[in-house]
Amino acid sequence: MRAVIARELGPPDALAIEDVPIPQPAKGEIRIAVRAACVGFVDALITAGRYQLKPDVPFIPGFEFAGVVDAVGHGVASDIIGARVCATAIGGGFSEFAVAAASSASIIPTAMSFEDAAVFRSGHGTAYYALVQRGRLAPGEIVLVLGAGGAVGLAAVQVAKALGAYVVASASSAAKREMARQALADAVVDSAADDWRAQVKSLTGGRSADIILDPVGGDATEQAFRSLAWNGRHLVIGFAQGDIPRLPTNLALVKGAALVGVDGRQFEAREPATAADNMTRLFVLFEHGAVRPQIGAKYALADFRAALFAATDRSQTGRIVLVTA
Repeated sequence: MRAVIARELGPPDALAIEDVPIPQPAKGEIRIAVRAACVGFVDALITAGRYQLKPDVPFIPGFEFAGVVDAVGHGVASDIIGARVCATAIGGGFSEFAVAAASSASIIPTAMSFEDAAVFRSGHGTAYYALVQRGRLAPGEIVLVLGAGGAVGLAAVQVAKALGAYVVASASSAAKREMARQALADAVVDSAADDWRAQVKSLTGGRSADIILDPVGGDATEQAFRSLAWNGRHLVIGFAQGDIPRLPTNLALVKGAALVGVDGRQFEAREPATAADNMTRLFVLFEHGAVRPQIGAKYALADFRAALFAATDRSQTGRIVLVTA
């Protein structure tokens, strides 16, 4: 099979497509004929060796992918063969065949394309876990989404709206703010505005945010935390801006607020039953048209370098997909 191989961690130019043996599923695993794979910011960081998870090389990138099950390992019922699924694994997706734990796979709705399925789990799955399990979102609450043009941010706008929240979306460009509007955000704000906090307050009728979803970090975190309501929850998802902020803890005291960590990868590993139930609920929302991935660019497997470069381009809007078949 053809696969993207990293024989050393580095820039996209250090990777190459090679012919390698088709992997065999081990106990508890399935093999998927990959149709599409997600290319995200984390994929670019991992292949560059700039992420906390550093895989052994040689390594096939691609943590999230979708396709058709074509073989199963010991202990996995064979009736899943032929099913259309999305799955996650510690690499392997940038290829024609990949193996994954059967427990990590979800059968996708008939109406869902492989491209949508390839990006659905990391974006919408993380957003749902953040808002429901970690944020305890209640209908009518105000949700302020930072980085609303990014993968998790845009998904969070859709999920929060579907669950009955009033959503303010903060994004860095007009194109990203327009995407948030199309995702049904109630209001949008320029993340670079000098009077950002004042604008947020005016957009919420003078109220403060009950939940802040923060995949951005950097300087954005503290000013957002200062915009929290009493008993507010600030959900920390990542640091796309690059810097890990230092937050004055007295702010949490005077607001009675909580700083809550959200790690979707550990959640799936530690609470697989809840994660699977979340995906079932998200698929229902998808079938009702309430949530839907926004695909910004598709690349052929041969163009994987361009896809990885695009994943680090902050002007990029929408998800990036590698079409592998």
